[in-house]
Amino acid sequence: MQKIMLMALIYLIFCGMVATARGSELNCLVEAIYYEARSEPVIAQLSVANVVLQRVKDDRFPDTICGVVHQGIYRRGQPVRHQCMFSYWCDGKPERMKEIHALKKSISVAEMAISGVSVEATLGATHYHATYVNPHWRHAENFMELGQVGKHIFYLDMRYK
Repeated sequence: MQKIMLMALIYLIFCGMVATARGSELNCLVEAIYYEARSEPVIAQLSVANVVLQRVKDDRFPDTICGVVHQGIYRRGQPVRHQCMFSYWCDGKPERMKEIHALKKSISVAEMAISGVSVEATLGATHYHATYVNPHWRHAENFMELGQVGKHIFYLDMRYK
């Protein structure tokens, strides 16, 4: 019973953030952290959040957090499966944050990132991928590997630095 009440309280707090523009942007960052790195240590989650925020600052990407994390190809208003910048957004699975501890951690990390906390080892990174995938773009001359944090490898796009 206590777990259900805690879950309901966190859900209400999380949904209540949608009321403001900043809250909506925070929700999108929380979502990205949760689905991209929820099982990772804080430093790895913060690295993922930093990539999202770096993209917001970069003219090649949308200028909002929600725009960045939901960027992809759409048909009839729906994301095309496997055609998004962040794989969770168009993997065909519903976005339901059920792990309360992971959600709380994602909220804390998102707030830290928005407040300016960053991971020096991944500064400037606009790309990353999980260690278990091998995307075609990683071999392009313009991408410099910055290193691995947790289960993700981070890259700097040298064309724009």
